[in-house]
Amino acid sequence: MISSNIPTIDLHGEYKESAIILTKEFINDNITLKNEYVCIIHGIGKDILREAIHNYLKHDKNVALFKRDFMNPGCTIVKLNLRG
Repeated sequence: MISSNIPTIDLHGEYKESAIILTKEFINDNITLKNEYVCIIHGIGKDILREAIHNYLKHDKNVALFKRDFMNPGCTIVKLNLRG
């Protein structure tokens, strides 16, 4: 589902703590820009980044819903809560 017009962040090579900070900033920036959907590339590997990112997304009030891309399980598609 990755489209060229969906903002994307690639977290390959990041530690989970820095990946969460980058994800938070990325989501906040895209809320400001009024982008309804974003893509977070976390890779597959041992699922350490995916688990950390999904745990963060569960508790972020700016996230309406999220799910792994069925065509690419190494990324997560996020729908943001746009206010106003």
